Amino acid sequence: MSIFSDLPSLLALHVSHISLKQALALHAHFGCLKNALQAKQHELAETQILKSTQLDKLFDETRWQQVEQAMAWGEQKDQNWLPFGSEHYPNLLQSIDDAPLLLGTRGRVELLQDPQLAIVGSRHASKQGLMIAKDFAQHLSHQGLSITSGLALGIDTAAHQGGLLGIGKTVAVVATGLDRIYPASNQALGRQIVEEGVMVSEFPLGTKPLTYHFPKRNRIISGLSVGTLVVEAALKSGSLITAKTAINQGREVFAVPGSIHNPQAKGCHQLIKQGAKLVESGQDILEELSSPLQQALTPQTQDLFATEPHPKLTEKNLPPPSHSPSILEHIGYETIGMDELVVLSKCPVYEIQSQLMLLELSGHVEKLSAGRWRRLN
Repeated sequence: MSIFSDLPSLLALHVSHISLKQALALHAHFGCLKNALQAKQHELAETQILKSTQLDKLFDETRWQQVEQAMAWGEQKDQNWLPFGSEHYPNLLQSIDDAPLLLGTRGRVELLQDPQLAIVGSRHASKQGLMIAKDFAQHLSHQGLSITSGLALGIDTAAHQGGLLGIGKTVAVVATGLDRIYPASNQALGRQIVEEGVMVSEFPLGTKPLTYHFPKRNRIISGLSVGTLVVEAALKSGSLITAKTAINQGREVFAVPGSIHNPQAKGCHQLIKQGAKLVESGQDILEELSSPLQQALTPQTQDLFATEPHPKLTEKNLPPPSHSPSILEHIGYETIGMDELVVLSKCPVYEIQSQLMLLELSGHVEKLSAGRWRRLN
């Protein structure tokens, strides 16, 4: 049995705020997660894998009650728990160093495998900034990109609204449990996203909007996306944290310039000085995407972004595993990166890495710097 197929055990770790790396370490030490959860507290403490606060949560008498509540929540229509490595866990997110152990989703979970662009910015945006964010989001969504943001006030709200107007729709990554919508003023928008798009969180049910959850949430926004666009951001803002994580994840960063007198434009100007691509329209972003990604967003392939309802994910209706086609068909003589291969092939990251290794050994492809590849014959 795979480490990631034991959902009750994963949820027990999840409600105790235990990370993917820690879960893997527990599995390696005890042989399986069930054995780890049956161990005495002093035995777990001796491994030095978990922090004392995590041990306290793991041995809290309400732990299994929380797990049962989470299991019941995941059985409701359009509500799912996605373990790392499972078929529906987003491939791009799986490729980042600190991917979540478990994701909760509400809404159209299939959107998470579609190409996404993050749009973030100030909570105190100007009217012009809000209009720009909405226009960018609507244009890019009409091209088939899902628009990803954090459901905050300001630019995030405008980005979600624009994304909902196109075929790509929108993905909201929240810093609370999925049993609440924050902020309260976005309740109606949140409900619309659940109906037409998808809402995502790595936090257990009941999690409150604590300040330190938001920077952690930001790595998921950028990790889900092929690139991040910043529209109006102060020099010290969460949007710049998202841009920084996007750079660290090897993703594109775009910024909209503004007036030199607008303090909400200074963050964007700083990003541009540091190498972010200056953009003035959604078309600028599409032109900056690699040729393979542009082809994936042509009208001929926009049927992929359908409005068909997604069936409930259960062990009974999950399709059987199959051998994925060779990724060589997606590699040309121009260089291509892992994020592009994930989007084009729809294959899990571990499978792409395995195929790349074999293709390199057989002399079909060459590995270059910055995690890029090109075809040799």
